[in-house]
Amino acid sequence: MLSGYRPYLSSEAIHPNTILHSKLEEARHLSIVDQDLEYLSEGLEGRSSNPVAVLFDTLLHPDADFGYDYPSVLHWKLERHHYIPHLVLGKGPPGGAWHNMEGSMLTISFGNWMELPGLKFKDWMSSKRRNLKADRVLPEEVARYYKHYVKAMGLQKNFRENTHITSVSRLYRGPDGSDGQDRDVAAQHLQIEKSKFTRRNWEIRGYQRVADGSHAPFCLFAENVALATGTLDSPAHLQIEGEDFPFVFHSMPEFGAAVSKGKLRGKADPVLIVGSGLTAADAVLCAYNSNIPVIHVFRRRATDPSLIFKQLPKKLYPEYHKVYHMMCTQSYSADSNLSSDYTSFPEHHVLSFKSDMKCILQSVSGLKKIFKLSAAVVLIGSHPNLSFLKEQGCYLGHNSSQPITCKGNPVEIDPYTYECVQEAHLFALGPLVGDNFVRFLKGGALGVTRCLATRQKKKHLFVERGDGVA
Repeated sequence: MLSGYRPYLSSEAIHPNTILHSKLEEARHLSIVDQDLEYLSEGLEGRSSNPVAVLFDTLLHPDADFGYDYPSVLHWKLERHHYIPHLVLGKGPPGGAWHNMEGSMLTISFGNWMELPGLKFKDWMSSKRRNLKADRVLPEEVARYYKHYVKAMGLQKNFRENTHITSVSRLYRGPDGSDGQDRDVAAQHLQIEKSKFTRRNWEIRGYQRVADGSHAPFCLFAENVALATGTLDSPAHLQIEGEDFPFVFHSMPEFGAAVSKGKLRGKADPVLIVGSGLTAADAVLCAYNSNIPVIHVFRRRATDPSLIFKQLPKKLYPEYHKVYHMMCTQSYSADSNLSSDYTSFPEHHVLSFKSDMKCILQSVSGLKKIFKLSAAVVLIGSHPNLSFLKEQGCYLGHNSSQPITCKGNPVEIDPYTYECVQEAHLFALGPLVGDNFVRFLKGGALGVTRCLATRQKKKHLFVERGDGVA
């Protein structure tokens, strides 16, 4: 969208939501980027707490949550005069975290929800392999699709791979013309002297890994910065005794690699899996499908309405509902002991791991149990790495005293522009604002683009030096 692609209502399209359709008809001649997103999203409901995410999703995939596969009501035009100068800086190739999931043996439930506008995933897939079965794809195929997407849409010039950001800070100009950075201006001093300082561009520092393995440092200036780093950088730990033993894993690729190398095959002792999200469910399926017995421990009740499984349509996610069914029906009881293949321990937590590969579990009533393991996998979420921001980015969250997390403490944004409430000209989208699914993070791109395009209209974009970026 920053490259000038604009979505319009298709001439023949009729949205199944009649109220939304009549609103779209009112401004058919305008692209969605130029319309009032608050007006369009009013009254819509979906599985994101961000209204623009729900709006854009229902335009791209009408009634998807009811199991329908209606075509998008949008068509896209490349309008080069809407180009906004930008750079996309990433540690790896386009596709981000999907490239780290290649070790996973599991296919994922798909629909067409992973695709990006302008390149149908199914069309791309059918050119890659002949026997495309329904909706099943591998994570590595999704990663390759995203990498190809950048090329197919002509976006390569904006992407810089192998870049590592070390600091993103605001520059200030004092009344005498002197420069300072936000980390050098004390907060109290700034409050008192605010009127004397003028905020300038962001300064982004980092380095790029080059072919010979060395680091080439860089420094950029930008009027706006969008945080789109996801939240997979740092796996969450239980912070308990013995968690650093080599038999305790903290990521699905690590565990998947151990299984595929046959390290756990034929072991009578179960694998302990901790967590109640989709990654923990992936680990359960991975072990279960390899005939490795599973002890599945999670803190919540199996019937807790906030469990992610409650949000997934059964028809589209049968394998996750299989895990959820086992969580509910195959729970541990004193008289049943462990079943051979899978036993769930709702409302339990791990007290400690021991060097002899045993673990101690404790129930909500305080009862303790000891089990011998062949391995343990702790999959209780992860945290983003925002070390390049002041206070590790904590000040941007709803609760500024806590680290940013996808569920508990996302970045606080304006719901229609995705601009951070605590910091003008800084935007956040995707898991950082609670949108874990690709379906919903696309709305962030719409919100940010609309905000920047509106500001660009109000004042012709100026860059202080010729080498700056928007």
